[in-house]
Amino acid sequence: MRATISRIVSTILTSRTRRAWRRRRFALARAFGGAAVVHYFHQPEDPYSQLAAQVLRPLSDAYRITLKPHLVSPPEAAAAPERERLAKLATEDAALLARAYGLDLPSHDAAPGTAAPHGDALRKRLGHYLGAMFYFEGEWYWGLDRLHFLEERLCAAGLAKGPLKPIAPVKEVTFSGPVGAARGKTLDYFLSFRSPYTYLAVPRVRKLAAHYGADLRLRFVLPMVMRGLPVPAPKRLYIMLDAKREAERLGMPFGTVVDPVGRGAERGLAVLHHAIQAGNGIEFVESFLRGVFAEGIDAASDGGLNRLAARAGLDRALVERALQDKSWRKVAEANREELFALGLWGVPSFRVDANRPHWGQDRLWAVEQELLAK
Repeated sequence: MRATISRIVSTILTSRTRRAWRRRRFALARAFGGAAVVHYFHQPEDPYSQLAAQVLRPLSDAYRITLKPHLVSPPEAAAAPERERLAKLATEDAALLARAYGLDLPSHDAAPGTAAPHGDALRKRLGHYLGAMFYFEGEWYWGLDRLHFLEERLCAAGLAKGPLKPIAPVKEVTFSGPVGAARGKTLDYFLSFRSPYTYLAVPRVRKLAAHYGADLRLRFVLPMVMRGLPVPAPKRLYIMLDAKREAERLGMPFGTVVDPVGRGAERGLAVLHHAIQAGNGIEFVESFLRGVFAEGIDAASDGGLNRLAARAGLDRALVERALQDKSWRKVAEANREELFALGLWGVPSFRVDANRPHWGQDRLWAVEQELLAK
């Protein structure tokens, strides 16, 4: 019953038809005299907000919109755990983005904003929790990484003043470097079986390692919520909808979900531990994640897990042995400890040799650059 409900709810939430209907409803209201309003929520000390603030004028100049900025406070602890690690990561990652887009580097010592009850209340009422967020007619867009989606939507709504020239074009892997250029290098891929972004990263990570000849190491950890880190409902909803549009951009199926949290994730990691030893680790990761995030397969069931294993080239005997072996827990904990030692706590995360790690499938272009570096 739980799996059936999960399939139905996730399919409805991520439905293109539902999204198109919502957009038509907002467009109709606009046609009858409503303004095209883009709300921007700015957290002054947030490095990502400092970058987003630099594109407000170009955005306003390029589209027939009313841009309304709002000051907001930092997110609550439940929505942004590990605050000290997050602050350090954001500073380094935002600096990487600033250099990539030719923007001013974020300030390391920006003072926190004053109390922002209006902005906080509006952001909460509209359904979000972060700074550096753009909101337009029912949908959210985070900072520079999702600005291209907002621009595409504004263009589709007929609000562009000219041809689309993205202010922050999406950055993506190219596979344009020499084959085998990273031979001898190691690519660590920290992953969990409840992360839709981990699923979205799999084909590109697999291809990066194969194309450049890097040694791909799968570093599995338990999902955040199973490690005591909360994931509030607004965050889960945003991640689901954001992953859907990213999947569409990447040409990947997504949306018929059976959440593997708990028994499904644990059984999957037990099998993955043995699959890695058998040389089929990445095949099982891809099969498992596609199954639970796109095909509605229940990994907590014997039939579902065996189906996911079989198409990765693993037989039932291996699955049965894996489910009797608890040694995967020690490996998962060791991987978690290393992830935290690197200053990270979430997945997907990546590290090339001893380079600075990257968090998120949005940074695979930077991983590719490091694989190509001499």
